[in-house]
Amino acid sequence: MALIDYCRLDEKINLRPADGLASMNEDILGYTQNFMNSVQLATPPFANPIETLAQFNKKDETGRQIKIEFDHGTTTLGFRYKGGVLLAVDSRATGGQFIGSQSMKKIVEINEYLLGTLAGGAADCVYWDRVLAKQCRLYELRNRERISVAAASKLMSNMVYNYKGMGLSMGMMLAGIDKRGAQLYYVDSEGTRTPGKVFSVGSGSVYAFGVLDSGYHWDLEDVEAQELGRRAIYHATHRDAYSGGIIRVYHINDKGWVNISNEDCSDLHYKYQAEKGVTDQF
Repeated sequence: MALIDYCRLDEKINLRPADGLASMNEDILGYTQNFMNSVQLATPPFANPIETLAQFNKKDETGRQIKIEFDHGTTTLGFRYKGGVLLAVDSRATGGQFIGSQSMKKIVEINEYLLGTLAGGAADCVYWDRVLAKQCRLYELRNRERISVAAASKLMSNMVYNYKGMGLSMGMMLAGIDKRGAQLYYVDSEGTRTPGKVFSVGSGSVYAFGVLDSGYHWDLEDVEAQELGRRAIYHATHRDAYSGGIIRVYHINDKGWVNISNEDCSDLHYKYQAEKGVTDQF
């Protein structure tokens, strides 16, 4: 009963068997399907939630029309180079023009050699990354070896493709090290799965690409790569209203992933402004 109380399912499920045991079992099955099989989501009541949601909240208490926006804002990037893979992200979570959080962790640590980034709907990305982490761990226990980055990305692509057109919003990168070396894949909620050397996802990706295009090359040293990723995200947060907060930098090499830095973009702004007269590398 504790789990039911915590999830507030007691308000939705008829827990009185006297009113019909079959009805209670049906309610429990409908509202707890995700607990039983985390790979399969409960079937949504309509095909596209975005189109239908507005009918439930048409006007506020003053009679004005409510406009529900599903605008997403973020900046994430990743690139491969001779030293492995580097990922850098911001931490701002927004709903339209409203800033919901400045400390969202947009890099998910799937295992010691595999990371995933979040862009799109925060709940969608976090949920499916956790499902992927479970599947990767099961693979490791069954086969006594780590799952490859290609296989992990294929798992994610197959899982979310089953819900294409149902309102999922995801654009993530999966990066890691396996027997083939450093690998980087882009996966989204449409089932797209693309390998590559350089990716940037989110509303600020245009600005991040501007910095990456001018500073990226394969022979970057580790410190140079980390600074390039940090500067690219900083410039995106400086110009994109939907990106900001803490800039997190992760580096993946043969020994696994390492969290290099977590710095506030405001602190970096003043730091780079102070350095501007001395050196302007990018």
